[in-house]
Amino acid sequence: MNNSYKQNQIFRSLKSLSGPFPLFDVHLLPERPGELFLGWFEMAIEKGVKEPHAMTLSTVDADGCPDARVLILKNVVDDMFFFASSSESRKGEQLQSYPQAALTFYWPILGRQIRLRGTVENMGEKAGAADFRQRSVEARAVALTGNQSRELVREEELEHSIAVQRERINRDPEMIAPNWGLYAMNVREAEFWQGDTQRKHTRVQYYLHDGQWKHRRLWP
Repeated sequence: MNNSYKQNQIFRSLKSLSGPFPLFDVHLLPERPGELFLGWFEMAIEKGVKEPHAMTLSTVDADGCPDARVLILKNVVDDMFFFASSSESRKGEQLQSYPQAALTFYWPILGRQIRLRGTVENMGEKAGAADFRQRSVEARAVALTGNQSRELVREEELEHSIAVQRERINRDPEMIAPNWGLYAMNVREAEFWQGDTQRKHTRVQYYLHDGQWKHRRLWP
């Protein structure tokens, strides 16, 4: 028995979509995807989903190659989904050049996935500063090191830099990272996916038509 076969057997033995899952009544849909998201989000919190605000942000680089990472949802207002990042990070630079993105949420214990696509805008210096000041001291200290995604040669450099920035914050609690941005994704398309133990998944897609939200059921 070769290693490839063993690995295949390991993957095949893992369980998925074992349920039980909540009902998704497609006859009681709100008009806007943001409203449905918040309803699902509240249930995720009630059912004990860990970090339900964790989401995958997908962008593209200058070569059209997709890039993805997990970060935290900050707020939802109507159909605008907010997140934050340094504008000098890889995702910040990609969004500056190509302000289209996708957000993906997956809550395994509910068997629910939400996919969002839309355009992204930086909400400006004032909004970015306000978001930055709401972060924990440690999160602000790391952001202020200003070296995200660059090569780290020695652990001591990281620890020293964080300590320096922590002391700066202690002296000036109102200081901000100059390139910190609060971003909003304006949703243009949304899909709500309810998994089924028999793989007869329920999928509802919201889409804009002449500036108005429409929705339709999709095949599994």
